[in-house]
Amino acid sequence: MDRVALRGLRVRGYHGVFERERKEGQIFVVDVELGLDTRAAAAGDDLSRTVHYGVLAEEVVAVVEGDPVDLIETLAQRIADTCLAHPPVQEAEVVVHKPDAPITVPFDDVTITIKRSRA
Repeated sequence: MDRVALRGLRVRGYHGVFERERKEGQIFVVDVELGLDTRAAAAGDDLSRTVHYGVLAEEVVAVVEGDPVDLIETLAQRIADTCLAHPPVQEAEVVVHKPDAPITVPFDDVTITIKRSRA
């Protein structure tokens, strides 16, 4: 299985359980790594036989900018579903970073990592 990755997509979203998060929003950072077979695309130099990562990036941004959810787990699942909607993609690993999470102690980042596949 070949891997295509998008790293560090930065998007303002309004996700979280607190009113402030829903009202003011915050930056989320998303990484996706996709598993697919790229041999046919490479053999024919054919974009239609692989995933168009520019289109996928725009779709991921739309998910994060879209309907608010309480949990980053839910957000990660929505992003994984978006990735798997592309026929060549067989598996997706999604990491959602919430670097400005409302935590009262010093921290660098909060993340959720999920792996989903067609099987």
